[in-house]
Amino acid sequence: MKLTEHRFPLWRTSMMFCLFAVSTATVSNAADNAALNWKQLHTSGSLPARQLFASAYDPVSKKTVVFGGFDANGAPLGDTWTFDGTTWKQIKTKIAPSIRGLGAMAYDTHIHKLVLFGGGTGFAILGDTWLWDGKTSTWKQAKPKNVPEAEQGAILFTDPVNGHAMMFGGNHGHFDSHDTFEWTGTDWKLLNPSTFPFPRSSGAIATDPVHKNVVLFGGFSLLWPMQNTWTWDGTNWTQITPAIQPPPLYRASGVWDPIREQVLVFGGGVNGFDKNGTWAWDGTNWTRLKTPQRPTVREGLGGVWDEKNRQFLIFDGMNAFNGKFLTDTWKLNEQ
Repeated sequence: MKLTEHRFPLWRTSMMFCLFAVSTATVSNAADNAALNWKQLHTSGSLPARQLFASAYDPVSKKTVVFGGFDANGAPLGDTWTFDGTTWKQIKTKIAPSIRGLGAMAYDTHIHKLVLFGGGTGFAILGDTWLWDGKTSTWKQAKPKNVPEAEQGAILFTDPVNGHAMMFGGNHGHFDSHDTFEWTGTDWKLLNPSTFPFPRSSGAIATDPVHKNVVLFGGFSLLWPMQNTWTWDGTNWTQITPAIQPPPLYRASGVWDPIREQVLVFGGGVNGFDKNGTWAWDGTNWTRLKTPQRPTVREGLGGVWDEKNRQFLIFDGMNAFNGKFLTDTWKLNEQ
């Protein structure tokens, strides 16, 4: 497969474009919930500074898994880390994906593995597929017959109906994609939904098991921040037009919260300035949640729902306005 070449890393270029974008954000009143608050965790060790890395929760090992990203110098990384709710630990494997940022992962319930696809080095865009086995803590490169076009910032998620890992969008280098792919367990299958979102990359996504759909918000389309909400029901995409929406976020983090039975989205960038708001989707509308304490503003962060410890975790990322990289880990207290 031929890789697409670039003169500059996409994450730097998009930051400059966003400074000139015009915001169309809709503001809402914060929901009052006195028991809801963010709390910084005092972990054993920390995930070294990075942004735009692949992260997902692995139900097999009951740990959060992180791969790659870009460091504070813009260099792509190729290390694997896990977090059990207390300790960050680097996992050194004999075989691993090559260095990259802007890759993405999702869990496939049929093969019981995390599926990692694509990413970029700042000069080349990748189109390879890797599988993480949480039982053995090993990587294995998959060899699908049908290979999607090389993408960075693709949006991976678990299908609420069939349980397979799915992929939407991503950036080819010059254009964004609106393709929807299904990972069959051994191969990628291009689907043909009758409707689909505008082409984009780096959107926030989460699977909603109550409404049996997936919620997609924001991202980039041709480096322009998006402010729209879409759902995937296993067959088609549907655009939702709620009365209230978050601002046009990109590189935010979304999860399904089974305690609140809502999709939650935290952080992300808006026109070159990062945010630290927490938004909730109840299946009909978005609400900004009131949290007295909040993590520092950031984009390109990691975010997962930790099933074992029943908590929304966010970690690392960067503040694009001042260039500061974060190495902290937070949980959303709901007790």
